[in-house]
Amino acid sequence: MKWLVVLLVLLAGCSSTRPGGYYKDDGPPDRAPANLEQVVDAVPRAEPLHKYANRPYTAFGRDYVPMTSLQPFRQRGLASWYGKRYHGQKTSSGETYDMYAMTAAHPTLPIPSYARVTNVGNGRSVVLRINDRGPFRSGRVIDVSYVAAHKLGFLQAGQAQVDVEAIIPDRSAGL
Repeated sequence: MKWLVVLLVLLAGCSSTRPGGYYKDDGPPDRAPANLEQVVDAVPRAEPLHKYANRPYTAFGRDYVPMTSLQPFRQRGLASWYGKRYHGQKTSSGETYDMYAMTAAHPTLPIPSYARVTNVGNGRSVVLRINDRGPFRSGRVIDVSYVAAHKLGFLQAGQAQVDVEAIIPDRSAGL
């Protein structure tokens, strides 16, 4: 739970100077790679669920109960993105966050799991691997990586209305 305490301290310094603004000292890299469009979506595959990342938890006085099995799930709401401040830091799954990987943070989807995220405004869609918890800012349903926000077309706006749909890999097909 040490990661949660660190996250809560970091989120306390959240910038609100622009709509959907990112956290203080977060944001885009100083120099983004030129090939962001070529980053491929996450490929859903059957994985064992994380032993600890799917336990109930509290953040900012709100209780969350993560799903403990893969099941159908749909949600519409605001997506935001996180970038360089968290790049290289540990996620809730214990993996290292890579802002150039097709990953996301969700408060209750199982870790790890996969979801299709579609920008309602432009129809762009990506498949992401859920490996972190968040967002904990009111009104937001998912935090996507920098590259995912780029591919979804909302880097500049900082947020977008999205549809989130869980993907349940077909264990018999090895997906």
